[in-house]
Amino acid sequence: MLDAHQEFAAYLDAMNSVTILVPKLYCAGKTPIFTLETPHGERHSLQVEREWDLGTIMKYECIMNMPIEFGKRYVIYDHQGASAALQIGAVVRTPQFDDLFFYDGDLGAAYTPEKTVFKVWAPTATEVKVRLINPETETEKHVPLERLEKGVWTATVSGDLEGMHYMYAVCVNDVWREAVDPYATAVSVNGEHGVVIDLAKTRAEKPLLPPLLSPADAIIYEMHIRDFTIHPESGITHKGKYLGLTEPETKGPNHTTTGLSYLKELGVTHVELLPFHDFGGVDERDPSQQYNWGYNPLHYNAPEGSYATNPHDPYSRIRELKRAIHTLQAHGIRVIMDAVYNHIYIREQSSFEKIVPGYYFRYDAYGNPANGTGVGNDIASERKMVRKWILDSVRFWVEEYHVDGFRFDLMGILDIDTMKAVREIVDAIDPSILVFGEGWDLPTPLPPERKATMQNAEKLPRIAYFNDYFRDSVKGSTFQPLDRGFALGDSDDREKVKIAISGSVRNRQGRFLDPIQTVNYVESHDNHTFWDKLKIANGHESEQTRKKRQKLATAIVLLSQGIPFLHSGQEFYRTKQGIDNSYNAPDAINQIDWKRKSEHESDIRYVQGLIRLRKSHRAFRFTTEAEINSHLFFLEPAPASVIAYHLRGVQQYGPWRDIIVIHHNQEEAQSVFLPDGEEWHVICDGERSGTVPLFSVHNNIIVDEIGTWVLVKQT
Repeated sequence: MLDAHQEFAAYLDAMNSVTILVPKLYCAGKTPIFTLETPHGERHSLQVEREWDLGTIMKYECIMNMPIEFGKRYVIYDHQGASAALQIGAVVRTPQFDDLFFYDGDLGAAYTPEKTVFKVWAPTATEVKVRLINPETETEKHVPLERLEKGVWTATVSGDLEGMHYMYAVCVNDVWREAVDPYATAVSVNGEHGVVIDLAKTRAEKPLLPPLLSPADAIIYEMHIRDFTIHPESGITHKGKYLGLTEPETKGPNHTTTGLSYLKELGVTHVELLPFHDFGGVDERDPSQQYNWGYNPLHYNAPEGSYATNPHDPYSRIRELKRAIHTLQAHGIRVIMDAVYNHIYIREQSSFEKIVPGYYFRYDAYGNPANGTGVGNDIASERKMVRKWILDSVRFWVEEYHVDGFRFDLMGILDIDTMKAVREIVDAIDPSILVFGEGWDLPTPLPPERKATMQNAEKLPRIAYFNDYFRDSVKGSTFQPLDRGFALGDSDDREKVKIAISGSVRNRQGRFLDPIQTVNYVESHDNHTFWDKLKIANGHESEQTRKKRQKLATAIVLLSQGIPFLHSGQEFYRTKQGIDNSYNAPDAINQIDWKRKSEHESDIRYVQGLIRLRKSHRAFRFTTEAEINSHLFFLEPAPASVIAYHLRGVQQYGPWRDIIVIHHNQEEAQSVFLPDGEEWHVICDGERSGTVPLFSVHNNIIVDEIGTWVLVKQT
């Protein structure tokens, strides 16, 4: 864009290339002669290599024969004496720029009572200041930063700055912009300022957790902090807050358990909390007026303030989030962070764009911001300082907040090398930390072979993926409400379900190296709940029949090879009243309905029994493709409405030598032949589940309703 006071505009688009845009009205169609003036007053001729006629503007690509010193001001002159400041352009997206300015040291505000050291990476800036604001007196102090190597600017401010608010003022391309520190670990209300704090005051020891020997041992329960605690009958005092997850022995309608007690009672091993880094879309001063899932990231290393009891106190959100995490862990439940490193809330307003314009995001071949995420910007994780920021942030959340896993939102936007490095970082701290995400292949300008998509799963061992193949074969297409999968009564995808049950491993025509790469699910916060999908696709059936179908689907999730994933409330038929994208819907739509939970205690007990069953025998939790190939065999021929499989010779994995699982999707009775002609003990049928025998059968079993049967033979 041309400045009103300039006849043309000039951009550094490569280390030795300047792009100059000249209006035809000015140049009259003649090719100008350009020179470059250095900060020292020297002038060098520029050679026009190519030119383009863009209608009202001529575009010239000029070659320089001298290196540019970033952080200094250069001016372009034409033969008529007109001038334009050389703007930093697409050069920031070149490998040469990345190599020149990669910095592997610390960034942010390092506090001690004696001094605070500020460091920010701003290689294209010509000047940087830190603006210090006393929140009590509102007085300000502006401190200039000194430029070091690798584009890092620093200032050491003496004295105790604890509680001081701060912003960076950065001058790039002759424009001053103010930005919150991208490495800020504390922010003021609504994330308006960074805050200098003493994190040591918030630290506590991580509680001792039971061992997690394999990702397949995890049972993930996805929940939103506000949803889980906000219901008026939750019995929870701190509704919608971090502290709501810390309250013991809370009771809801009919004296049934809620909150933390319910999580422990259910038996899940992990809770995956929807984003709790600082996000936009909710006014922290009055959060009741707005709702948001949290996929509007603002500040990645500071907690969200709307979940804190006092969002005006920067310590409140930190202490309360840590207390929530540690309380869950003290009850044996690990905590997974939903991490949104694929995009920022609003690119133009982000600290990234204000501090190093054009660097942190992907652009297409025409210089337009990429939008594979669908929200207006794609984070360029393949660039070295973007990758460093992601890795530093992951390490920070593990070391400072003791999180036990990461769910990467739209992980397919990120690059393979970054995700490999994430796995390496967490392995060095705690190899049991889970890393998984959405591996969808989205239209971002990154070569397909470099994307962290499901198609590239073989390049990312020990990183798992949400398995949409599993989801859609069991439930039916998420995006076609009337489409029905196996659990909804359509057996056309029966063979696909068998692949999904087998961990979707390559030997079984799947896509994964091992079963620990598949996250098996039929419902999440996205799209319709399973119950709402059932009401649309199977509305002709009775409510009781639809409940059987949902229990069948949940049983398939919990008994299949891989990592099972439940959406909170799935076990008692959660509804969002038919809304398929409730990201900003009110609490009345999104809240966990504890009254509904109290009305379905027997259904919850069924899911609890399935969880106990999965935990009781490692044959449901194989970790390798080889184990599946050695022990999992489907019983064929079988009726179209039946999927039956035999876990054979599995006595080394648990209390039973052989296990048979039968999934049946119709009301009509079917007879299923049992191998070996010996006595089999039924421990699960359509209404009851667990590890205790219910009755015994020989030779065959009649499955006479929609549901799941599990039969075992003693060692």
